[in-house]
Amino acid sequence: MQEEKETLARVKGETGGDLVLLRVGAHYEIYSNGVFLMDTRDGTSEREMVRASLAALPRGRSRARVLIGGLGVGFSAREALEDPRVSLVEVVELEPQVIAWHDGELGEAAEYVHRDPRCRVHNADIVAWTEAAATRPQRYDAICLDTDNGPDWTVTEANDRLYQAAGLDLLKGLLAPGGVLAFWSANAVASFEALLRERFAHVDVVEVPVSLDIPDIVYLARAA
Repeated sequence: MQEEKETLARVKGETGGDLVLLRVGAHYEIYSNGVFLMDTRDGTSEREMVRASLAALPRGRSRARVLIGGLGVGFSAREALEDPRVSLVEVVELEPQVIAWHDGELGEAAEYVHRDPRCRVHNADIVAWTEAAATRPQRYDAICLDTDNGPDWTVTEANDRLYQAAGLDLLKGLLAPGGVLAFWSANAVASFEALLRERFAHVDVVEVPVSLDIPDIVYLARAA
């Protein structure tokens, strides 16, 4: 039986196209310019990105600070907040309407993560925000980026910089000693993996099985 579909909101997104929130049966879906972005059905790979990052931290690390690129449906932030070692989660989300939707029914999926006192949600472009963060003293134990569909499939052209040499060097500089940098990708990108290995002492490629034939990929990079 086909699930009942209802359009809950349609607005102009920051990238110029329509940003749409749908309710499909018991779940929610977000589309940009007609292209599916995310839904609330699973979230396994998003959660695994955060879980694997925190698991890779040095033993005994406490009061960990986590930076997440992309609020989405909130699964990444929720996974970080469920770890007792985490004291702060900062989330950078480009779309103000996505943030606003978390005050409504969409927020139920991840238990209204933005209301947790340890969570700060910033409405900003991730590239500009990380460049500004480089001038501040705050450093992060884990940086988890889920802003795009992968290094070769970005939401905006400007996001390409995150996956290039200068962007990786900037992100590396935002890590605390022993920190972990993670990227979510819908597919493996050999050239990006090679670039990571040029700049980080340890790089792991985690395949996360999903319902489709091609697994989601999580890249984990550590300087030491």
